[in-house]
Amino acid sequence: MRTDTTVTGARAAERSAQVKGGARRAGDTQQNALPPWLLDDYGQLLLQIARAAISNALRRPMAAPEPAGQAAQVLNAPGASFVTLNQREQLRGCIGSLQAHRPLIQDIRANAVAAALRDPRFAPLTLAELNITTVEVSVLSAMQPMPFASEADALAQLRPGVDGVVFEFGRYRSTFLPQVWEQLPNAAEFMAHLKHKAGLAPDFWAPEVRLQRYTVSKFKEVEGAS
Repeated sequence: MRTDTTVTGARAAERSAQVKGGARRAGDTQQNALPPWLLDDYGQLLLQIARAAISNALRRPMAAPEPAGQAAQVLNAPGASFVTLNQREQLRGCIGSLQAHRPLIQDIRANAVAAALRDPRFAPLTLAELNITTVEVSVLSAMQPMPFASEADALAQLRPGVDGVVFEFGRYRSTFLPQVWEQLPNAAEFMAHLKHKAGLAPDFWAPEVRLQRYTVSKFKEVEGAS
């Protein structure tokens, strides 16, 4: 499998100028330290790390790459990631972290195993499924709080295909990675599904709603490619 690397529009602009997918809150005190575009040269390595973690968890020993030099420095910095598993373009698991609370390499390993074995929407991945499962790693930017006067104002600010969004209202919380825009390209529909994912009615709104957005760099195995 080769790597398909996608840098969102906002990340590409930044570079030229210089993630029921579970979301772990885990601290929420440290800003994500890595600009996602810094990882563009390490996409294949991130995917190998994620796949090896899953394979070893399923008791099929697989040597995990050990980053060296600059790669080691980058991947041992705090970072937040989501790992998504697909089979024939159908979701098979997705778990991630919204905030950096451990070295990126550890975050990817832990989220890869959790996506394979502990996504509550799916039965644990089996060893027989591993060869037909593609791995995708998304590295998140820092969160940006969104100020808005109304839901309409919030919807007008969203950038389809670019923004990942975190929705919060009291104990209700959910997120969609930017990849979800591929299925829900309309901002109102995107928001309605995000609220439904949090456990609220699609037409729910209240002044206490909080929104944050982020961007990602995405690295994905391409099935059947050399």
